Amino acid sequence: MIGKILERFCLGLRVIIGILTMALAIPVAAQVLARYTGIIPVYLWTEELATFIFVWVVMIGSMIAVWDGTHFAVLVIPDATSPLGTLIQNGFVFVLLIIFGAIFVIYGIEYTKFGAIQHSVMMNANMALTHVSVPIAGAAWAIFATYRLAQAVATYRDARSAAQ
Repeated sequence: MIGKILERFCLGLRVIIGILTMALAIPVAAQVLARYTGIIPVYLWTEELATFIFVWVVMIGSMIAVWDGTHFAVLVIPDATSPLGTLIQNGFVFVLLIIFGAIFVIYGIEYTKFGAIQHSVMMNANMALTHVSVPIAGAAWAIFATYRLAQAVATYRDARSAAQ
């Protein structure tokens, strides 16, 4: 049940990242048209908006990558051949993800508080709107990694009981 909830949440993230990527095309296109064609005047707020959207695209993309298992794993040793070795290899990565996710949540809250007292120059947008992406991403990383760790432990238990 938890897996289905997390899968739906990740599906929602995929929809959001698609919408944000399409939205990112608007200020970027305006910048290109303004700078290279002179058809429209140069609007500086488009650069800020593109930056804000890009920050969210990157953070949401990292959440999706953690769910898919394609982001934070770097193979420096060969894949394990035993179920216990696989659990140790994958478990190490998941534990590190949980730790880093927790660090991002803890320090990200302070980072968001710092952003709440700042405003962007051109759009006068509260910077907490982008800073809050850090603790949200950290929480998602920790939750997704915890779920994947539980799956890895269950797979190990199944493999061990099947071998007996």
